[in-house]
Amino acid sequence: MSFADYPSPYTKIFKSDEPLMLELGGALPELQIAYRTWGRLNEAGDNAVVVCHGLTGSADADRWWKEMFGRKSAFDEETDFIISTNALGSCYGSTGPVSLNPETNRHYGASFPLITIRDMIHAQKRLMEFLEVRKIKMVIGGSLGGMQALEWALMFPDMVESVVTISASGRHSAWCIAISDAQRHAIYADADFQNGNYDLDKQPKKGLAAARMMAMITYRSKQIFDERFARRLQTDDLYEVESYLRYQGQKLVDRFDANTYITLTRAMDTHDVARNRGDYETVLAQLDVPTLVISADSDCLYLPEEQEELARLIPNAELATMHTPNGHDTFLIDIPEVAQLVADFRYRVFSS
Repeated sequence: MSFADYPSPYTKIFKSDEPLMLELGGALPELQIAYRTWGRLNEAGDNAVVVCHGLTGSADADRWWKEMFGRKSAFDEETDFIISTNALGSCYGSTGPVSLNPETNRHYGASFPLITIRDMIHAQKRLMEFLEVRKIKMVIGGSLGGMQALEWALMFPDMVESVVTISASGRHSAWCIAISDAQRHAIYADADFQNGNYDLDKQPKKGLAAARMMAMITYRSKQIFDERFARRLQTDDLYEVESYLRYQGQKLVDRFDANTYITLTRAMDTHDVARNRGDYETVLAQLDVPTLVISADSDCLYLPEEQEELARLIPNAELATMHTPNGHDTFLIDIPEVAQLVADFRYRVFSS
């Protein structure tokens, strides 16, 4: 399987020969970012909307957030220049563990360096400079994407005019770090992992599938599992819920890379807007652009109280709580409702 072939044929590739210095040390000798655009950049270069994906997402926002696009909706191709990138460290065209290291001409694999959310933003910023984007009207994302949205506004406050963060936090909790580490250890335990030095055509499939199964439990809610599956058997010795989780595990194995999963979850674990900046409250108080914080009341991964804290500490923030049983994945399931919240926010902010 070629991970770079997974995105749509509309995907573009930005390449930079300038090394990317990394926050935790070291550098990538060159940079490649896969991206998609919709609409056109205006002459002033100030109508950009940046869309950031979740953990296993791609730059194809019109696939996983189709209902967000439309006239007077969250993303309006008639007035916006919409940009979605594949995050640094991912496997859908951007530089990551499946990429060739130009210094060895071999896939990075386990040698891919530790990266952070801030490294992802520095990579995206380089793309924005290439595209001649001067202002970002709105940067938006859910989960990992929401973390990027917050960092965009803190790292480049003169460039970002508004933020929408969905089902994310300002810092990864011990709860989330523990869940991520358990998933990584499922991958490590697979004999095919080979300390990360496996061939791409011989993925540690069982370990990656088990990691995804764990993740899927945290992406939904108990209510959803009870209502959808109850205790029904699919066969004499297999519950329906077991079959569902195994199916989800296999789906990810068919389209993702294990070292990439490790790289991105470790990057999420480093997420803390206050790192090397000061105390948490003071740092968030510096984020003074209009901000919409969207929370799902059934999210058991990034808990509602974390969203409430963000909205309270960010001076110009408002909180929208969605009452839904769909848990953390609400932003990928209840998309029409999310789109309405975002559209109301942005047209309220930019029409005032």
